[in-house]
Amino acid sequence: MNAYRAKPLNFPWPPFIYGAAVLIALALARLVPIPVAKGHGWFPWLIGAALIVLAISLDLWAVKSLLDRRTAVLPHRCATCLVTCGPFRFTRNPIYLGYTLLMIGLGLVTVNPWFFIAAIGPVALTTLFAIRKEERHLLSRFGFEFERYCRHTARWI
Repeated sequence: MNAYRAKPLNFPWPPFIYGAAVLIALALARLVPIPVAKGHGWFPWLIGAALIVLAISLDLWAVKSLLDRRTAVLPHRCATCLVTCGPFRFTRNPIYLGYTLLMIGLGLVTVNPWFFIAAIGPVALTTLFAIRKEERHLLSRFGFEFERYCRHTARWI
């Protein structure tokens, strides 16, 4: 099959990977609770709520940027345009970064340390099984333009 026409993924795995990590963190909090010092106050909750708002805003901004350029939003669809505006100026994967920030925010709001530990898995799995394939797809579609974009924009942050 022509690499130019090939889809980056056969299935949009990252949302499911992050969803599974959230469920695992919640289950582990019940099965193997990690003791947390009392008197943490409102500060972790406030930071967590701010991270959740930031994560949702980042995801919505990224989706809007993709839709404005009329290219694929779902990771298993072919890209028609290399988007380098909006949050894509700062990170090549703002949606996945948003998912990760959401998990950290949930960990702070719920005072559940398992969210921090569980966030490591989706970052690694998404990088290995989704981001690398998406990058090969974008490289085959946009060549030098994508290479230049990669040199100036971090994969995560």
